[in-house]
Amino acid sequence: MPHMMDDFPLLLSTLYDHAVRHHPGRGIVSVEHDLTVTRTTYGATDDRVRRLATAIADLGVGPGEAIGTFAWNNLRHHELYWATANTGRLCHTLNIRLFPDQLAYIVNHAGDKVLFIDPGLLPLVERFAGELKTVERYVVMGDAVPPTTLPDVIAYEDLIADATPWGVWPRLDERSPMMLCYTSGTTGNPKGVAYTQRSTYLHTISSLATFPIAARDVVLPVVPMFHAAAWGYPYTATTAGATLVYPGPDLSAPGLVSLFEKERVTFAAGVPTVWGGIQQYLMEHPEADTSSIRAFLCGGSAVSRAMIEWFHRERGILVQQGWGMTETNPVASIAALLPEHDGLAFEEQLDHLQTAGIPVAGLQVKIVDEDGNELPHDGAAFGELLIRGPWIAAEYYRDERRETFVDGWMRTGDVCKITPEGYIVITDRAKDVIKSGGEWISSLDLERELMAHPAVLEAAVIGVKHVRWQERPLALVVKRPGQEVTAAELLAHLEGRVAKWWLPDVIEFTDSLPKTGTGKFDKKVVRDQFSNVLLDG
Repeated sequence: MPHMMDDFPLLLSTLYDHAVRHHPGRGIVSVEHDLTVTRTTYGATDDRVRRLATAIADLGVGPGEAIGTFAWNNLRHHELYWATANTGRLCHTLNIRLFPDQLAYIVNHAGDKVLFIDPGLLPLVERFAGELKTVERYVVMGDAVPPTTLPDVIAYEDLIADATPWGVWPRLDERSPMMLCYTSGTTGNPKGVAYTQRSTYLHTISSLATFPIAARDVVLPVVPMFHAAAWGYPYTATTAGATLVYPGPDLSAPGLVSLFEKERVTFAAGVPTVWGGIQQYLMEHPEADTSSIRAFLCGGSAVSRAMIEWFHRERGILVQQGWGMTETNPVASIAALLPEHDGLAFEEQLDHLQTAGIPVAGLQVKIVDEDGNELPHDGAAFGELLIRGPWIAAEYYRDERRETFVDGWMRTGDVCKITPEGYIVITDRAKDVIKSGGEWISSLDLERELMAHPAVLEAAVIGVKHVRWQERPLALVVKRPGQEVTAAELLAHLEGRVAKWWLPDVIEFTDSLPKTGTGKFDKKVVRDQFSNVLLDG
């Protein structure tokens, strides 16, 4: 019986070669560690990627073995992504914002043999290098090695200078791992997820089908390359032949807006705190030119309805939410409007845009109650979100913790509703839901409504102990610069927007909110500070 080439593997190298062959002149713009700008092309970078691939092998890193990266979004990091993926090595991206003991743990757990480090980040690595058991060489991602206490150090440019460019990429097992990403480890040690050739290939193609990027686009991944593969954009943008702009270490609003203007960026992806800072900057600098931008993808935590509306009204930019986790490789849903929504007023379209969106093609989701019973997708029932599909993790890397995986599904820990149209409405993380008098209060919904007030820049809500009601909500609020608002005014703002019994018992004002290494509000820190506050009944 005739059949297709079903045994032809799904490999990242085929996507890479397509981009180099058909888009050799497409640009890569990179802000380096010293804020200088490098400009190159896919074609010119191919020679460097191939020499790097040979150099990594010459360092003794074999197929299936890992190198670690400790770097911002830049050209050399991009080259490392592809040199490892194309040859069967594992690129282990280290979150530079983790604590030294966590970093030492995951380097040792992953078995990284070589560590590639941005020059400006050397002092951070020196803090935990003495605890590393598997690293044999250090490579500084620059032209020269600055003064350092690290042993066996070589400069990146010296490493690849005399290397012979790799020829034909090997035909790998599509199920072999190509990248290691670790969770932030809020409880216990961080957990690793091994992305495979097959999973990342399928995620790349499905992402392009769901949220199209074309060769005419100029893509700026603000989301760090050390966090969940920069949501896959180094792979999706390259596959599409789009121009890539890597912002380096300057993720300030002035730095990013300057890149938007100079490079005529059309699309960028990042967490809500980034877009909140850019919104504030644009409010203060209305002359800034963002006319080239068609859309922002926003993920990591919920974005406020007010922010989506502001960018649409003031700048003509569509802010679309995405949802995913390290374990979902990572983008799993996007809040795209359907054709039947075209005739709706923008206020009604916002009802869909402020959700976590519809699962991307290829994935399946369901919600279940505390006993594991499946709940209807009627927009009213809510339970824990479970997900499955060909690029969803089935286990953690070299880790026995299995409670996340049940009967072929992965438990996300997110409490959700799903509308009849299929939109996922995340009401909370399971650990963040506030249980008051036997009823549930959504901290996310309260945060969204607080941030809808024009004087509020950021808000985080947690449950604190209560004598009578078990838990009650406490809100921490950061005011916009130059704005004033009182707790009483915020409570008045919330009335009519949420149930009266949801209103926070306490609203505290603060200059800033603690953030995790991925830019989310760090509620663990907030809880440590406030959760033992006992409210009277």
